[in-house]
Amino acid sequence: MTDEDIQAIADYLDKPVGEIRLFHTRPLRGKTSLTEFANGDCTFFDSRTRGCQIYPVRPVQCSTWPFWNTNVSTEEAWKKTCQECPGAGTGDLISLEEIEDRCQRSGL
Repeated sequence: MTDEDIQAIADYLDKPVGEIRLFHTRPLRGKTSLTEFANGDCTFFDSRTRGCQIYPVRPVQCSTWPFWNTNVSTEEAWKKTCQECPGAGTGDLISLEEIEDRCQRSGL
């Protein structure tokens, strides 16, 4: 996540940037990432509505999911991703060019 992502989330939720940083981000491999609950759900995931509370301003790590290099590096990795995430592998067909673009933008 970038500082701009955090600011956009704070603005969208009408919360201070510091609150977003403290409760919803963590350091990860020299970068900043969203935090998750123990079950793997993002802290912005609303389990009641089964939706993202910040969808219109979600950061690149979210908008590029599931097309992260770690998820598409092998057929086995993709199958595992589809087993763990019920939405992966469903929906509109995404072109190889778009998948490659999303992988590059995600940096993950």
